Amino acid sequence: MVVHRDLKPENLLDHNLHVRIADFGLSNIMVDGEFLRTSCGSPNYASPEVISGKLWMSGHVVSCGIIRKIKSGVFQIPDYLNQIVVRLLLYMLMVDPMKRATIEDIKKHEWF
Repeated sequence: MVVHRDLKPENLLDHNLHVRIADFGLSNIMVDGEFLRTSCGSPNYASPEVISGKLWMSGHVVSCGIIRKIKSGVFQIPDYLNQIVVRLLLYMLMVDPMKRATIEDIKKHEWF
């Protein structure tokens, strides 16, 4: 019944990428049938109800889903974006750092 409230990659994985949950500084104890009110942790990994200040029970599933999407490079690109911009974004968001755009690459890109 412990709610971590700050799940993010650096609090979930050790240096060998093994799952090790760490940093329980923002954790709280859950009581059956009760909601939490405090918005805390890292907004980039928080569930919508936590960010919006609504009552919530646990955002752990959303946080883990966000972490998996970031790790795998899964994201949606709106259809209305110009294809030149899309190509630059895809280049900048490459999961493999060896293939990812550098600042120099970005400066040389036709959109920039």
